[in-house]
Amino acid sequence: MRTILFLVGAVIVGIVVGLLIPESLVNVVLAVRQISGQLIFFLIPLIIIGFVAPSISAQKGNVSRTLLIAFTLAYCSSVGAAFFSAITAQYAIPLLNITPDDSVARALPAQLFTVEIPPIMNVMTALTIAVLLGLGTLWTSSDVFEKALVQFRSIVLNLVSKILIPILPFYIAANFAVLAYEGTISRLWVFLPVILIVIVMHYIWLTLLYVGASVYSGKNGWHVVRHYLPAYLTALGTMSSAATLGVALQSAHKSDVLKRETVDFSIPLFANIHLCGSVLTEVFFVCVVSQLLYGSIPEFSTLALFIILLGIFAVGAPGVPGGTVLASLGIVISVLQFDDAGTAMLIAIFALQDSFGTACNVTGDGALSLIIDKVRSKNE
Repeated sequence: MRTILFLVGAVIVGIVVGLLIPESLVNVVLAVRQISGQLIFFLIPLIIIGFVAPSISAQKGNVSRTLLIAFTLAYCSSVGAAFFSAITAQYAIPLLNITPDDSVARALPAQLFTVEIPPIMNVMTALTIAVLLGLGTLWTSSDVFEKALVQFRSIVLNLVSKILIPILPFYIAANFAVLAYEGTISRLWVFLPVILIVIVMHYIWLTLLYVGASVYSGKNGWHVVRHYLPAYLTALGTMSSAATLGVALQSAHKSDVLKRETVDFSIPLFANIHLCGSVLTEVFFVCVVSQLLYGSIPEFSTLALFIILLGIFAVGAPGVPGGTVLASLGIVISVLQFDDAGTAMLIAIFALQDSFGTACNVTGDGALSLIIDKVRSKNE
């Protein structure tokens, strides 16, 4: 509860500061956001390696099969959510009278200084190293490396609890302060009907995921999702599955139906490859932009090809705000034939609700982890 209050308080404080702060002090907010964000994203590769590698090395049975199932689950969830979104768009968008907001966001002053703390590697490299290191340790039965990985995980746990979690409220407050200062928050009203439809679809898809996971695992998914409110709120503030990883791990660890070793393995993995909420949102928004700029929604056969490819691109999407759209711009242009105006509008309106898509991604990881827990139990 205290974590939730801190996160909600950070959002409120950020918005108030953004609305009231004079231009002369905006650089302070920008500095807080930049430095705290640099620290958070520097820790992400360490978290991925620190949790995924030792979890794999401690696996019993056919771990390769478990990994394949995890990737398949993530892809099927994302593609399923995308088709659900596309079908809904065919019926909902023609009923909406949507007009874009031509108002210009308030410009931010030039940042006086930046502190660069680049991560030692990107998230996909970290994930690949973690998987290969874990598999290599498992296959060679190396006690030395297995103990070293377990000790490294303890180090990372302390970094999460003593550094990442305490600075998250500052990062979230600074993000919302910038949005409020620019006037971006007020622009949400322009696309409010669209955003509300997307958020409702998020909840429907999460319900389907948890019901399906409960039926397959024979365990009550409520005992997982009820612990996810802090992670959901953190994702709303950070707009990044990667930046939310520490809180997501804490939330999943509280569940009494998920084994700790499953959580340590699956949550960091799904944080990088399971983007059901973001994919669902992007598909609905490409339909909205197409209707606005080109007068019609793309043909369903074109959308189907786009969705199949988008599911693949989403697996490699960077764990940063807007990563799904940025990773998929190539197929947005080549498959959907969007021009510069279309891609610019897609990025803009996606950014308005990116936090809700990320929150859906993070929360959905718990349902897939419940399935993985059952798979691991069968393999043991």
